[in-house]
Amino acid sequence: MKAVKKKFMFRIGLVCMLCGAVMLGVLGWGRISRELEKHRLLQECVVFEIPALEIKAPVLEGTEHEVLSKAAGHFPGTGAPGSGNYCIAGHNSTIYAEIFNEMKHIEAGMQMYLIDNDAERTRYLYTVTENKIVEPHETWVLEDFGDDRITIVTCTDDGTQRQIVVGLLTPQP
Repeated sequence: MKAVKKKFMFRIGLVCMLCGAVMLGVLGWGRISRELEKHRLLQECVVFEIPALEIKAPVLEGTEHEVLSKAAGHFPGTGAPGSGNYCIAGHNSTIYAEIFNEMKHIEAGMQMYLIDNDAERTRYLYTVTENKIVEPHETWVLEDFGDDRITIVTCTDDGTQRQIVVGLLTPQP
């Protein structure tokens, strides 16, 4: 009787260990596949980078949920890399891609880069000139101001307002 109970408990233990291993594998694979997708996008797409904040993200076209869940999104109809007001949005949330979580630490004078997906992978340097909070309906920040700039739009920590970071195109030596 003890031998039967011992075998039964051993088998239950094996099943529990196997289930745990499968769950860890599934979760691990999800994380690995997201990292592989991000790596692929960084090679193929426009890339936004703030080295001082360790932010580096691919930029896809559009600002819908599907785009912002895996990358920053370029507002359609706004400027091009290095020209006009190139506007991008990204989440500031642990729920999504966490792209702009460190944006609250941005300071005037910090450098931001936009790496085009052209054949030369042209690298544009922008210097932060503004960091402000606006209401969600204030879309004037997306307008063309007659200069070459990048405008970053993300949520404030509580999600009720928008943090706007502006950088002006800076000549590179």
